[in-house]
Amino acid sequence: MAPGRNRGWLLRLVLAFGFAQGAVSMARPAVSYRALALGADERAVGVIAGVYALLPLFAAVPLGRRTDHGRCAPLLPAGVVLIAGGCALSGLAGTLWAMALWSGVMGLGHLCFVIGAQSLVARQSAPHEQDRNFGHFTIGASLGQLVGPVAAGALIGAPDMAGSSALALVVAGAGAAVAFTSLWRIEDRAALKSPFPQGERVPVGGILRARGVPAGILVSLSVLSATDILTAYLPVVGEHRGITPSVVGVLLSLRAGATIACRLVLTPLLRLLGRPALLTVTCLLAAVLCAGIAVPAPVWVLGPTLTALGFCLGVGQPLSMTTVVQAAPDEARSTALALRLTGNRLGQVAAPAAAGLVAGVAGVAAPFVMLGALLLLSSGVALRSPGRPEGAGRAAPARPKRPGLRRTSDI
Repeated sequence: MAPGRNRGWLLRLVLAFGFAQGAVSMARPAVSYRALALGADERAVGVIAGVYALLPLFAAVPLGRRTDHGRCAPLLPAGVVLIAGGCALSGLAGTLWAMALWSGVMGLGHLCFVIGAQSLVARQSAPHEQDRNFGHFTIGASLGQLVGPVAAGALIGAPDMAGSSALALVVAGAGAAVAFTSLWRIEDRAALKSPFPQGERVPVGGILRARGVPAGILVSLSVLSATDILTAYLPVVGEHRGITPSVVGVLLSLRAGATIACRLVLTPLLRLLGRPALLTVTCLLAAVLCAGIAVPAPVWVLGPTLTALGFCLGVGQPLSMTTVVQAAPDEARSTALALRLTGNRLGQVAAPAAAGLVAGVAGVAAPFVMLGALLLLSSGVALRSPGRPEGAGRAAPARPKRPGLRRTSDI
């Protein structure tokens, strides 16, 4: 079956990703509550949360290398097993060290699933379908991010914080396991074997030098950092401005809903503007909107602002995937996607730390100004990224006078 002939696999992949992402989005706040119930202080909670992002950093590139020269599908059930196991065992853990370990396992499982899923989309989509299919794929993540925290909030509560958070983690593990039902025969038999032998490797430096790859990584990092910090700091801003937690929850839901809506209409937007212009415009608008949150405003202004911001932020993730995939050498696409995920993880570690430092010095609204500057930089980089990268659809060895992109066993 040629790429683009049948999209049933994509629908099943979206459903599986929705359950896997929903489990992670439910488990992460539950882990923090469970750790607090076990006697953790703020620093210990931060360490446990950091292990989730840091541990997978060491596995991203090797997993990408493996996928470039083999099948994508085996990473999906492996990721589901690790997510489900990490969630459930976090609920059963009785020490903070054990919770940190299982949090890392959960993060590793999420990384396995996402690398396998993104590689599958890249491999089984025709070039002109990649923007659309990546957009639909990320709807699964948005749905999981929308439902997961709500489910966690419904289960976790006083007075038995330890018991209710443990229950939420076990339920999250069970939810992740549901993803297995959508993974049968999801990989095209015609794509079971990679066209590139195991010995062919493109060095990481060569991938990063390919025009378009750094832009895709920076845009993805910026958008994810904006989403994470918005989720973490909007409650703090609401506390300072007298906005109740229930209203803050509604505002964050508006943001998530707008992101889903954006990805549903991504194809006509691409026809209208093209990928570089669409990335540039949405990053620029998101920069202005992020900075605008720092200005004291009533709730009736924040609602439309966050809705527009969510719509703009919905563009960056799927289009950055396509940018990286089409810019990277053909035999290193999965590795390039793994490098993009590595940038995301680094952003998840560094951005909150920088936001905390900025907030401590300049006030709780200052991180949104910082995000505005980062998104403004991303808009400038996106403007210079190629709409149709040189060499798209060709293997890197065919590119003349670029020894950095030649075959090599070096990483």
